[in-house]
Amino acid sequence: MLLLRRIFAIEYPEYFKMKRIATLSLLLALTAGSFAQNGAAKNDPSAKVVLDKVSAKFKTYKSVQASFTLQVENASGKVLGTKKGTVAMKGSKYHVNLTDQEIFCDGKNIWTYDPSANEVQISKVDPAANMITPQKLFSNFYDKDFLYKMNGEKKQGAKTLQEIELTPVDKSKPFHKVLVWVDKATQTIYSTKVMEKSGNRFTYTVSSLNGAAAVPDAQFVFNAAKYPGVEVIDLR
Repeated sequence: MLLLRRIFAIEYPEYFKMKRIATLSLLLALTAGSFAQNGAAKNDPSAKVVLDKVSAKFKTYKSVQASFTLQVENASGKVLGTKKGTVAMKGSKYHVNLTDQEIFCDGKNIWTYDPSANEVQISKVDPAANMITPQKLFSNFYDKDFLYKMNGEKKQGAKTLQEIELTPVDKSKPFHKVLVWVDKATQTIYSTKVMEKSGNRFTYTVSSLNGAAAVPDAQFVFNAAKYPGVEVIDLR
């Protein structure tokens, strides 16, 4: 299972029949080892300029603290639910906190905590698996797995957003389009919408981003003492 399936899985029993939906793994859907090339297809140079700036800006951050909102809609546009969360990143380390799940990674180990079961699973980071971490969401993933074009600009309150449309090179993916909105002033990703072939839509919006956050290393390690009675399942 891709790391992002654990991080951003969201559950709506009334619609998805208790199945976990891999929201941000659908955003990129970079299955391990599936780095297809664009071949003869052409990308929009103006879109690449924007995406490259986003990637370069993120790489200047020593540590990051961000808040986000996740919204799920069905094919008719009905909102099925929303979920809020936070993510902290430093180097290869990260900590994702959602109401029904926490993920810790110290660069070597991954702890996935389920508060409803008071259970944590521990696994090793596998560099050879090409797992998609939160950090990679802001790097140049787009060059190998997507075709991209600029759709223009729009106003969102006081913000000017640049809309970029991405289509997966691998047509077997469960989605056919991803829309990315970049804040023109800050050169950061503001929002992303995944358009599934089934008609479902997943929108991830960054509500705050601090690229100079002071994040202690202890935040990236699961401390069992803070979770009395937790069941530990060590898969390493």
